Amino acid sequence: MPQCEMCGAEQASLTTTKVEGAELELCSSCTDFGTEVRDESSGSGGGKYSTSSSTGKSSSSSSGSSGSGSGSSGSSRRPRDMFDDMEEIATDYDDRIRDARESRGLSQEDLADQLNEKASLIRKLERGDTLPTDEIQRKLERALDISLVEGESVEDADWESDDPGTMTLGDVVKRKD
Repeated sequence: MPQCEMCGAEQASLTTTKVEGAELELCSSCTDFGTEVRDESSGSGGGKYSTSSSTGKSSSSSSGSSGSGSGSSGSSRRPRDMFDDMEEIATDYDDRIRDARESRGLSQEDLADQLNEKASLIRKLERGDTLPTDEIQRKLERALDISLVEGESVEDADWESDDPGTMTLGDVVKRKD
């Protein structure tokens, strides 16, 4: 008998439910924590998947077409979720902040005063102990003229080119001979 992937209860049938971006097979009591995911074959129309909120009592009601903003063709694209619009903080955000601060000759306290934040927050950010909130990220990016978003580092600029077909692996590889 299959087990619920959230609570471990054994149930005869489980429902595929999207919880914080992950699709899980859940029992009826755990489906309230996410959004039920149904295949096109279940008769709801739309794209490959359609979702309906599990907070409603009747899971069979189709209260609206969830694929209305995704292009309406019968393509095999996955449904959009809230994580698609989020930018990822770069893994080296702490180094970027520290390097930019030091290149401007600012102390952690000076930067904190400039941002109207506490110096302890700047220390935690530079150690990588905490991730910046969206507001702090915007303040840092404006004050230090840097980007804390993944994929926009200085090293990545070396890979960019006006003509996308001109760079080869040989242009990048450093030989050890």
